[in-house]
Amino acid sequence: MQVHPQSGLSRFVMEVAVAVLTGAFGAAISIGSIEAGAGWTDMGPDAGYFPFYIGLLIIVGSLANLVFGFVRHRGSQEIFVETGRFKAVLGFFLPLLAFAAVSTFLGLYVGSALYIAGAMIFQGRYKWWTGLPVGIGVALFFFIIFEIGFKVPLLKGPVEAWLGIY
Repeated sequence: MQVHPQSGLSRFVMEVAVAVLTGAFGAAISIGSIEAGAGWTDMGPDAGYFPFYIGLLIIVGSLANLVFGFVRHRGSQEIFVETGRFKAVLGFFLPLLAFAAVSTFLGLYVGSALYIAGAMIFQGRYKWWTGLPVGIGVALFFFIIFEIGFKVPLLKGPVEAWLGIY
């Protein structure tokens, strides 16, 4: 009987990706802090003084993680996530990413209705005549709770404007 090696995303790739991502996050914090003023004035520290050094700390930690990843995991064949499981995670992550993109343009209520209906139909294998009313119902429920109950306006898009809900 042959043993097939596992296929998937390696631990080394994930170590490097996370280190680069957190390093970019730290760089963004530091650059933004410089724009806000990261120096010292007669009145004390500028607005960006503390965040600038936090960003530098994040960059240093990311560089340490990057070196650690190269030293410890470069030659290893350790699998972080198997291909089959990674596809299942992407099955929920990609629709969530689409929800964020759609909500930016169409508003949170339309985005949440589409996301919930889509998740029910495509992930939960519900019929469209079940998923669509539930998605719309949940969006209406959110609208009543946030807009009317708590009086907290959430991001709205062109559909709400077309309906006169602004």
